[in-house]
Amino acid sequence: MTVADIATAANVSKATAARVLGGYGLASEAARKAVLEAADRLGYQPNDLARSMSTGRSGLIGVVVGDIENAFFSLAVRGISDTARAAGLNVIICNSSEKLAEEREMVSVLLRQRVAGLIVAPTDAARIEHLQAALDSGVPVVTLDRSSPALATDSVCGDDRATASAVLQRLQAAGHRRVAYVTAMTSRSGRLDPAAPIGISAVRARIEGFLSASAAADVAEPQKLVFTNATDDASIAGIVDKILSQAPRITGLLASDSLVGARLFRALTARGVTLPRDMSLVSWFDADWTRVTSPPISVVEQPTYLFGQRAVERLIARLKGDTSAPQQLLIPTPLIERGSIGPAPA
Repeated sequence: MTVADIATAANVSKATAARVLGGYGLASEAARKAVLEAADRLGYQPNDLARSMSTGRSGLIGVVVGDIENAFFSLAVRGISDTARAAGLNVIICNSSEKLAEEREMVSVLLRQRVAGLIVAPTDAARIEHLQAALDSGVPVVTLDRSSPALATDSVCGDDRATASAVLQRLQAAGHRRVAYVTAMTSRSGRLDPAAPIGISAVRARIEGFLSASAAADVAEPQKLVFTNATDDASIAGIVDKILSQAPRITGLLASDSLVGARLFRALTARGVTLPRDMSLVSWFDADWTRVTSPPISVVEQPTYLFGQRAVERLIARLKGDTSAPQQLLIPTPLIERGSIGPAPA
């Protein structure tokens, strides 16, 4: 079934049928109704490949996230998919594994598929040549959860710096002088290297908020309380052993994401550490596991479905011709207190 067949059945020109079926240009309401009724009656299915060859664009948007296993990205992708589908767009999802080389390859693949636009969680805010190339070619880009000052594009992010600072202040108010920040960010030493740039903007903002709140409370050398390389159970077990052996004692933990938080909880429990009597714990993102532990875990709420919705809305606006200045949408990410925050042990 072709556009020409639909045009004949609807008694309109092929050009009119193409405009109605493609969702572009102008057509009278009578012609639009006749074409859609004919398409439904005859079981017409659009040929996306043919459309992309003729218009230079498909009805697809490409999405590149850091780690689809992370519940944050899973829910964000659901928000992207639902919102895109409601707008008549389909989604291709790719996983970069938080590796720049893989991100570049995925973006290249998506551009070869002639996607109409891209939503990307950049792994390195300073190395965005591939995203700039997409913009230069006329493909709009929206960054998700992360931003880059070098990229003139829309972004949808959480208020990471302010939230990290607020969480630390809450723990300090409970008497916790020494709080550790545990992150999957990698480094050679396993600790924060002040001279090494942090590529992921959300990670950088959270660490900056943690360090600023620590410094404001006169915590000595707060950078030594940042533990990196928390990438799997074995590495986190080693980090927990280091934390428990610290003197003066570390009495509070802030996990950089829900995977790190879950592994920290398991490692602490396996070592007989009771929350919040022996240690207080806050994890980024309100994942399902945080509500079924004993005690339930205090979390930083990230409305990630909303992140995905807003990202698609900005992308659609650009596809419809919005040429306004790039927007940086900052979504509040409040602390949800549960049972894992308690007074610092004496």
